[in-house]
Amino acid sequence: MPAALAATALLLSACGETEAGQQALSGGEVEVDEALYDCEPGQDSVDLSTLEPDEDRDVTVGVFNGWIDTLVSAHLAEHLLEEEYGYSVTVEAYDPAPGFTGAAAGDIDWIASSQLPSTHADYLAEYGDSLDVQGCWYGEATNTIAVTEDSPAQSLADLQEMSEEYDSTIVGIEPGAGHMRVTADSVMPAYGLDDWELTEASTPAMLAAVQQAADSGENIAVTMWHPHWAYESFPLRDLEDPEGAFGPAEKLFPLTNSEFAESHPFVAQVLTNMAMDEERTASLMHLMAAPDEYDNENPEEAVAEWIGQNPDFLEEWKAGELTG
Repeated sequence: MPAALAATALLLSACGETEAGQQALSGGEVEVDEALYDCEPGQDSVDLSTLEPDEDRDVTVGVFNGWIDTLVSAHLAEHLLEEEYGYSVTVEAYDPAPGFTGAAAGDIDWIASSQLPSTHADYLAEYGDSLDVQGCWYGEATNTIAVTEDSPAQSLADLQEMSEEYDSTIVGIEPGAGHMRVTADSVMPAYGLDDWELTEASTPAMLAAVQQAADSGENIAVTMWHPHWAYESFPLRDLEDPEGAFGPAEKLFPLTNSEFAESHPFVAQVLTNMAMDEERTASLMHLMAAPDEYDNENPEEAVAEWIGQNPDFLEEWKAGELTG
């Protein structure tokens, strides 16, 4: 069921935690729609056989560079719409800021996946009036700091006393990522890491650094998140977060232009029907992105192979029977 991204609460503090375990955000008042925490994947699904496909079957979806969850969501929708209903789906890659701008302006029809309500709250504060959510497709999205499996730190609270072991550095990802903002503005201050460096990089560069550290036996701390295929390919483990600085688990939502559900109600319902549990999400991510699988090449072929391995998925999706 489409819902406008109207904010229902304000997070006002600059760092640390706020009431109800919410992740505090920096930069003044940042609007957060707390009701989005209540979304359950598949909750507003319907049987697609009761609906007619849209008259206009040319649609465009935006994915974010290096963000595997957006590729999973986009190419699953592409496969269903093209193979089952005769649509033409164009998948375009963006960095987050221009992706949100393009969806809000109607240059693309929807953003494949956005982590809400906290991680991308700053983008919604700017563009939320022009975007709608179409359900949530994944229900346990979390940000974390991960380290190589046999390195000494067990908790974020250990890092302050282990500067030499980790070179006072957390290896990050793209500078526009919400994870980077939360890490810098909330997590690092909460654990006394103000003198540490959070480096900016691409997600592939971060993973390359993990591989190099694992091969050499060095310690490394990196920004990571769930769901992600890297946990099946690299010796990584999450650091405990006793202060709750990353906040509670979030959801992954497709975000459409605010006029899209009216012009393309069938596609909007397809997106609302999409729901993935952890096992299915992890297996598709690994097939799509792992170096010994498709290695981020040919995502359409990866999805087609995965669908062949999971023959019930499309039928459950069309029938509105998927859950997270």
